[in-house]
Amino acid sequence: MTLTDRDRAVQAALAQGLVGPRQPVAGLLDVAGIRRSAAELRAAFAEFTAPGAQVLHAFAVKAASLVPVLRLLAQEGIGCEVASPGELALARAAGIPARHTVLDSPAKTLAELREALALGIAVNVDNHEELSRIDRMMASAPSTAPIGLRVNPQIGGGSIGAMSTATDTSKFGVPLRDPGAREWIVRACLDRPWLTRLHAHVGSQGMPLERMAEGVRALYDLAEEINEQAGGPRITTLDIGGGLPVNFSSDAVTPTYREYVALLRSAVPGLFSGRYGLVTEFGRSLLAKHGMVLARVEYAKWAGGRPIALTHAGAQVATRTVFAPASWPIRVAAYDDAGRPKTGAPVPQDIAGPCCFAGDLVAENRPLPRLESGDHVALLDTGAYYFSTHFAYNSLPRPGVYGYAPAPDGTFAFATVRTPQTLEELTAESGADHANALRSLALG
Repeated sequence: MTLTDRDRAVQAALAQGLVGPRQPVAGLLDVAGIRRSAAELRAAFAEFTAPGAQVLHAFAVKAASLVPVLRLLAQEGIGCEVASPGELALARAAGIPARHTVLDSPAKTLAELREALALGIAVNVDNHEELSRIDRMMASAPSTAPIGLRVNPQIGGGSIGAMSTATDTSKFGVPLRDPGAREWIVRACLDRPWLTRLHAHVGSQGMPLERMAEGVRALYDLAEEINEQAGGPRITTLDIGGGLPVNFSSDAVTPTYREYVALLRSAVPGLFSGRYGLVTEFGRSLLAKHGMVLARVEYAKWAGGRPIALTHAGAQVATRTVFAPASWPIRVAAYDDAGRPKTGAPVPQDIAGPCCFAGDLVAENRPLPRLESGDHVALLDTGAYYFSTHFAYNSLPRPGVYGYAPAPDGTFAFATVRTPQTLEELTAESGADHANALRSLALG
């Protein structure tokens, strides 16, 4: 059997004790793969964009809220798109400059807006009331921060409703097709010389590329209309969001950034002319294929004639897969106690997690070589969201996360991205310092 780099990384992680009886689950990130995706993104836009055009690729921090990942991407020329004070703090801790940071959120507080404008961070305004807040701030303390308006082109959803942000009733942005909305947007931009950007993000996983391109086309046409009425370039930058879907059924990377950009060039040829600066906000597509969750099989059992492998990777790391398996299916690879790929006839079996509810299954009736106690499972394509967005059910501690890369001698070197959460840290996070707070109220 020919081993892949992934197989060798699993063996190395087990040999070095990153996963074992004491630490039964961890996240592993392929550093070379992340760099490759970042380079492919930059190259795809560089190929089609006019020389000298301004293009900022801002990684959606929610997809991997880990400071070392953000710093690695920054080294590859990728900025950050943030949607909360916490995500902004992570981006700043990673050293992302303000000019490479974009703030998106449908519920920005006054404090968040003031901070962003003071730092010079680009802000995408979500709604009428937020724009009124910005009006007052710009009147009292003018800022040179880039400011845009988020538009919902209302082109419809994809196959996953929760990921569809361009439906008629989406909570995001100003609905472009509502009565009077287009006229309001045009007037809002004409009346504010500092409102120089338009933003749209029409969906994520499950959204067809053609519909994504339709949303970008609607944004471009709106910018052209505003600039025509302004008699000049009032809108100078288009933030076209991210949302490139990921293939979770095999190792193949499809669609590619180049395929998407080629489609955009066909549907919206003026987008790449250089007349507009461009911002992208890709997240999942940069990281998903380059990560896995590796977990130990603690027990193997039977129920109703079906084998069940009880592992340490469940809803706490694969929340979407557990609660919405039809929308977020996951591939599982089986390894033995030393990290060798399991062989043998596939046996339909459940891959269960450690959470104390019956539905904590990452795969159901999945054909795999029969798993036994001490074996391991790798949840593939989990580099985005899975181990950076922990679900603290049953007070399960956050697992460690490690980046890996092949060394010159053929071995694999690992670097700690996040240390495993200790029980002491978990207890402190859960209010241990205030253990008597409620008791003192009752006694008082």
